[in-house]
Parts: sequence; C-alpha cells; structure tokens
Amino acid sequence: MRILVVEDEKKVASFIKRGLEEEGFGVDVAYDGEEGVYMAENTAYDLVLMDVMLPKKDGLTAIRELRSKQVKTPILCLTARDTVEDIVSGLDIGSDDYLTKPFAFAELVARVRALIRRGSQDRGAELYFGDMRLDPVTHKVWREGKEIDLTAKEYALLEYFMRSPNQVLTRTMIAEHVWDYTFDSFTNIIDVYVNYLRKKVDRDFDRKLIHTVRGVGYVLKETD
Repeated sequence: MRILVVEDEKKVASFIKRGLEEEGFGVDVAYDGEEGVYMAENTAYDLVLMDVMLPKKDGLTAIRELRSKQVKTPILCLTARDTVEDIVSGLDIGSDDYLTKPFAFAELVARVRALIRRGSQDRGAELYFGDMRLDPVTHKVWREGKEIDLTAKEYALLEYFMRSPNQVLTRTMIAEHVWDYTFDSFTNIIDVYVNYLRKKVDRDFDRKLIHTVRGVGYVLKETD
C-alpha cells in the first residue's frame, strides 16, 4: 500500500511518514499543493493525506483539481480548521474524510486503514429502491428516470442508505460508515448532509423516502 503525504511542515511530514512506514505503508511526501497534484496524477496511490494550508496551491484547490481530472484516490484532509463550514467545504469538493490537528497518531492510522479498505471494495451492481436507481460505478443517481446531481459526500450517504433499506441508521452508524468519525461533536454534520440529501431526492417527489426516527437516526423506506 502506497500513500502520498502532502504537508508543507517538514517536521510534521517526517513524523507522519516515519509512523506510517512503521505500520508497513510505502510513503511519498510532497511539500506544496502543486507538487502534490502532480504526484497524485502520475502515481497510483492507495490514499492521499492532504494538508489544507499549503504553499503554491492550497489543499482544497488541489483536491478540486484532482477530482476534476477524475483522480479517484481516497483523500484524507489534515488541517487545524475545525468549524462545520470548513469541514463541509472539504467534503463537498471531494475529500473522503477530515482529521483536525493535533491528532492522535493511532486515530490517523485507523482512518487511513478504513479509507483504504473502503476504496478497495468492489462497488458492485446497480442498486434499486422504489423508484430510485444508483450506479456505484459512475456515482450517478436517478429517481423516476430523472438524474439527481449529488456531491461526493451526498452520494456516499445515499449509497449507505440504499445498502441498508428499511433499517434505522443511527448517527454513529452513519458516521462510521460514511466518514469514520467517532466523535459526538461531529454528528451535526450528519444532520446537515441528510437535510441536503433530502432536498435533492425527496423535495420534488410526492413519495418521501428518507425519514427521521426521532431521537435515534434516519431510515430509508417507502412509507411513513
């Protein structure tokens, strides 16, 4: 398994590189956003660790550029920013997870392993629920034949719902499967994204599919 670390603080980059190598990963390092984009485009990495505050090209711009070029490598953002708005911005442009500094190295390794494991899983055949269809290969979604435009994280959330139909999903379950977050402080992001998703898949249709189970979580079902 090979990982690209894009981090301008050389001491931090060295610490991460050494620790990941001790865990058995191969690690390359880029010290600015431009170099990071170039390396991620031209090498088949299993994961990219991307700092947000980078010289030459900031991390969010780098992620946006990689996704626009169809680089699908899982990306974990590393940053000191921890507001909901910052987290949502990073996830919306295509990052797969978000870890704030300072962090425990054990947590970083757990996130890394989870993202690599998730990325290597076979995405399988199309999923159907009621009048909704989801293609795991193209990441496209349709309802009543009409294509629905979703962000990367909205898509991941909907895919989890469609793989667990008629099952009540708690915020903790959603966090662990979609973001790998294990902190109660992050559950408000889940509520924000469920609301985003609801507006896109339910608002223009008579039959609502995403339902709130008060005090517990959410469920994808065809009736109230």
